[in-house]
Amino acid sequence: MTIPVSTDVSAVSRVPVSLGERSYEIVIGDDLLSQAGTYLKPILRSSRVAILTDENVAPLHLERLTKSLGEVGIDHISIILPAGESSKSLATYEKVMDQLLEAKIQRDEALIALGGGVIGDLTGFAASTLRRGIDFIQIPTTLLSQVDSSVGGKTGINAPQGKNLIGAFYQPKLVLADVGLLSSLPKRELLAGYAEVVKYGLLGDFDFFGWLEANGPAIIQGDITARIKAVEKSVKAKAAIVAQDEREGGVRALLNLGHTFGHALEAETGYGPYLNHGEAVAIGIIMAAELSVKMGLLSGQEGNRIHSHFQSVGLPQKVPNIVGLSWQSDRLLDHMRQDKKVSAGKLTFILLKAIGNAFTTQDVAVPDVLDVLTIELSSAN
Repeated sequence: MTIPVSTDVSAVSRVPVSLGERSYEIVIGDDLLSQAGTYLKPILRSSRVAILTDENVAPLHLERLTKSLGEVGIDHISIILPAGESSKSLATYEKVMDQLLEAKIQRDEALIALGGGVIGDLTGFAASTLRRGIDFIQIPTTLLSQVDSSVGGKTGINAPQGKNLIGAFYQPKLVLADVGLLSSLPKRELLAGYAEVVKYGLLGDFDFFGWLEANGPAIIQGDITARIKAVEKSVKAKAAIVAQDEREGGVRALLNLGHTFGHALEAETGYGPYLNHGEAVAIGIIMAAELSVKMGLLSGQEGNRIHSHFQSVGLPQKVPNIVGLSWQSDRLLDHMRQDKKVSAGKLTFILLKAIGNAFTTQDVAVPDVLDVLTIELSSAN
């Protein structure tokens, strides 16, 4: 493949997100958390910040962050939340806002999101609304958040009716993607992030998909240089799309490959522990590929190639068998109709013409969707 992997783990990559006055950088490298204060000091307007993190991340990484901040004279308060998708709720948002206001966090101060996608989304939404908007910084601690949710300014919380239905587009001032933090993740969490990495190859970069076929197992197993390259390629792809379409009015919708199906799967499981976001997206990508094959858009050979790569790294391809849950195609379709991308009553899908060639369409027959769902759910009931 034409995508080289540097052997210099000390190298730091900087990827710009070009949005005029809202532009910022994504800094990618190893052991960046120990240097966080040095990176943050020039962009902060005040010497005090509030750190939002969760009960899983805090014992692993919070002390190192606060030490780095203290070394450059940045004071802080910390808010530690329960881990998991349930924290992306109105109830948790209200508690966070109460604590921030009680701490008298001012308009020239900033929030820092130290955690995965849940913490990043919640912190960004809190920053967008506190005193009508204050600065925030993303320090993503999972592969999923490093390559996807920390970049692009989507913030929000879930509602009972669906995922991310309450939120705002609000850009961070900086993203620090420290790949060294990924070593603390269980394999399940790494795979959840890898589903988003492979998405970038499928939607617009055939060569990157080929490089992932060769290097995917090394990424999962802990190769630092391969992880840096995977994060860099992923965020470059996302940054280019966000720069063209910040508020998802056009090309940015491509980033939702697998998500129309995936969000429905998550909603049906109640955003619980049985199926995390990355797993849902992985299964959703498979469903989108199967729908593309069924509609004669994607060749069966390329569909099999996607299946083979998912299998080689251990990504899920089938919905899980969950005790007490009977998967039903029509229920998933109802969830999909609550999706934010529904327009004029029509579902929006991101489908594949080939590996590296995705497109957005509403020209999909509901019976075809139900057929794919029925087939994919049959093994789990």
